[in-house]
Amino acid sequence: MTNPLLQAFDTAPFSKVKSEHFLPAIQELIKATKGEIEGITSNTEPATFENTVEALENTGLQLDRVTSIFFNLNSAETNEEIQKIAQEVSPLLSEFGNDILLNQALFKRVKQVFKIKDELPLNGEQKMLLEKQYKGFSRNGANLSETEKLELRKIDAELSKLKLTFGENVLAETNTFEMLISDKEELSGLPEGAKEAASQTAKEKNKEGWMFTLDYPSYIPFMMYADNRDLRKRMSLAAGAKSFQGDALDNQQNVLSIVQLRHKRAVLLGYQTHAHFVLEERMAESPEKVQSFLSELLEKAKPAATKEFNELATFAKELDGIDQLQKWDGAYYAEKLKEKRFNLDDEKLKPYFELDKVIEGVFTLAGKLYGLCFDEVSNIDKYHEDVKTFSVTDNDGVLVSIFYADFHPRPGKRGGAWMTSYKPQQIKKGVNDRPHVSIVCNFTKPTSSKPSLLTFNEVTTLFHEFGHALHGMLANTTYKGLSGTNVSWDFVELPSQVLENWCYEKEALELFATHYEHGEVIPIELIEKIKDSATFHEGMQTVRQLSFGMLDMAWHGSDPTNIIDVKAFEKAAFADTSLYPDNAENCMSTSFSHIFQGGYSAGYYSYKWAEVLDADAFAYFKQEGVFNKKIASKFKNYVLSQGGTQDPMDLYIKFRGQKPNPEALLKRAGLLKS
Repeated sequence: MTNPLLQAFDTAPFSKVKSEHFLPAIQELIKATKGEIEGITSNTEPATFENTVEALENTGLQLDRVTSIFFNLNSAETNEEIQKIAQEVSPLLSEFGNDILLNQALFKRVKQVFKIKDELPLNGEQKMLLEKQYKGFSRNGANLSETEKLELRKIDAELSKLKLTFGENVLAETNTFEMLISDKEELSGLPEGAKEAASQTAKEKNKEGWMFTLDYPSYIPFMMYADNRDLRKRMSLAAGAKSFQGDALDNQQNVLSIVQLRHKRAVLLGYQTHAHFVLEERMAESPEKVQSFLSELLEKAKPAATKEFNELATFAKELDGIDQLQKWDGAYYAEKLKEKRFNLDDEKLKPYFELDKVIEGVFTLAGKLYGLCFDEVSNIDKYHEDVKTFSVTDNDGVLVSIFYADFHPRPGKRGGAWMTSYKPQQIKKGVNDRPHVSIVCNFTKPTSSKPSLLTFNEVTTLFHEFGHALHGMLANTTYKGLSGTNVSWDFVELPSQVLENWCYEKEALELFATHYEHGEVIPIELIEKIKDSATFHEGMQTVRQLSFGMLDMAWHGSDPTNIIDVKAFEKAAFADTSLYPDNAENCMSTSFSHIFQGGYSAGYYSYKWAEVLDADAFAYFKQEGVFNKKIASKFKNYVLSQGGTQDPMDLYIKFRGQKPNPEALLKRAGLLKS
């Protein structure tokens, strides 16, 4: 049997690939990459940058591409077979990663080059690659004893499986919950679009009535608009109880095992905690700096949040006699209060945000800022019919990137939104090999009578992920390991978060916000209301975001060995940020995929950190004009194209001319008067 994953390919050959191809291909490519490594270590010539550092960077190219296809499918189009293969593949890759990082002969050669780095004629990017490689070895066990190396391998193999299981449990819980409503009266308050989508979901599952699920396009409108408080409570408790029900899908032990193994690993490597290990290589540098940053923001935001919460509680009491505001009341009464205060709600805005038009708008914006052109193409293989594929070129028609976009929820796709890559950018043998980039979201599906209409929050989500995609598309570095989003984790959110700002600007909105039925451009009064309401409940939103960062640091910034009760520990971590009463049957940690499955452990603070950068960066755009070519060119040349080739603060200063000013964020959030 010919395995398509072992043949040469440019775009991912989805239609040719079957699940059974993955394991043998990965096993074969691991073997081939080991041979490439052997070629470096057996070289009798003295170690040089070219024959060691650059040679190592260029190993395993096909393996990287195949694993990216596999794990992207496991997130966006998984099934039981793929999940089973993932449980075999992950430990294999973890073991292989350790084979490289714990390879004494290889480390010895890299170390030899590192020792004489100041005598070598290396440019800045070459120096950064050498430093990254050396630290990759030294920070991941190369200096350990043989016994300690075996221990590290065991920990990493266990962690790789636990993180997969954690994610599989959350996805299974999300897919399991269904709330079928047969009485039309119980749909009171819900917009027509939400009811139509629920009716369509019920039909797809061969049921009569209206089916609501924990997928965001179903869950969010229900929590915002459903008048039936008991049903909102049922939905809220189901969402909050994901993998916290003491059954086969429970993640409590997985959480404890993951944090304990991460701590054990950090201590083995000579660090105080997992957070100390992670943050050594971030802009924030240490857990102490992160805690200080989060605490300072909390000090500014908590009074505003408390005031907003009390106002909301009073409003709910006056409107419906609610004695105690609960979590299942928050979005519902906030939307009613927002409508009263600004005469604005999402349902008034949705007709102006047809998905296809918003996509066109973000493409136009990328053209105005960075000279990019997007053409939808049908000759690129895709993994699901929902996926759209585009050829991205510059003004001269030169290929910049291949772009995939996958917008709607389905059973084999995890919740949330993310950007990923199928092929990295790099310059090899004088050829600039362009990247293949993808964004994956979970937006409201079209119905029989309406196209996909986005809430304003979904619009900002699309812009956010597209900002990450631009970071990948516009990459222009020599080495793939330093290309695109391969940057310090607390710098990676800058390109995504800064792009969200255009969603509030008249010049940008007028590019795409047209009524899906009659084509009218969004009225200026609605634009003004969007801007006026931008800081609505910003205090509560900030405190909520800070609470997630603080929970992350609580799990990873101290010794977790003696923690036995996940819920009790989480409740204590939330003590300073809690506004709503706690629900005993709910726990966030057991479905906090960002930190227990994704790459955000000891890094969730970076969303707020990047907000400081993005508020300051956008203030610069505003000062010169939101479509100012000169500022856009600086952002492209110093931030988007440089990847991890330089220190992130140095890149930011080259773009901005100064360090970021935290006051820009506080002013934008309305937490500091101008």
